[in-house]
Amino acid sequence: MTARTGAAPSRTGRRLLWLALAATVAALLILANAHLVYVAVGSQPACVPHAKATGEAGQYRAARPVC
Repeated sequence: MTARTGAAPSRTGRRLLWLALAATVAALLILANAHLVYVAVGSQPACVPHAKATGEAGQYRAARPVC
């Protein structure tokens, strides 16, 4: 048997590198989704004026106005 010298990382080192990379990617996905939920919950738009009665062709109105 010959001793390993140098450049090639050990099998355990590669496994740890891949596990660290997978954990980093998973953490980024979790943080991105948490940010999307935070923005969706925190940014409720204010009431805007809209047509309350049935309009002419081409005019839109809220299906169920909140205000």
